[in-house]
Amino acid sequence: MSSDAERTVTEAFGAAVGAAVGADEQKDYFVEKDGTKFAGTHLLIDLWGAQNLTDPEHIDSAMREAALAAGATILHSHFHHFEPNGGVSGVVVLAESHISIHTWPERDFAAVDIFMCGACDPYRSLPLLKAAFRPASVRLDEQRRGRLA
Repeated sequence: MSSDAERTVTEAFGAAVGAAVGADEQKDYFVEKDGTKFAGTHLLIDLWGAQNLTDPEHIDSAMREAALAAGATILHSHFHHFEPNGGVSGVVVLAESHISIHTWPERDFAAVDIFMCGACDPYRSLPLLKAAFRPASVRLDEQRRGRLA
């Protein structure tokens, strides 16, 4: 990508973030659950025996649908297709944080991270991810990032 194109993408991203935050700059987007206040919920999802791991367009669509199901605001997405194994790495940048994926089709494995703040519910993304990648098994870990004492 040329330097001018990179600047244009960076400026567009900055404008999108500014528009998403805009007048709400003073809002507190920390989450409060079970008496704990924290920056956001970070789900670490391992999909084993997964399918559909080599098509960047399918993966982009699945990740966007997962973000919308969680109630998130999509700002931008970018996916890269690796050769020779055909793996895909990518991210959907959200006003509320991000969803990322890295696939290893030669191992039928995908690692998905969903980090969201505010009113979004990252758990609502799970059924869409399961439908898109049809894993034989799923391992899920939750981290509450930025816990306040």
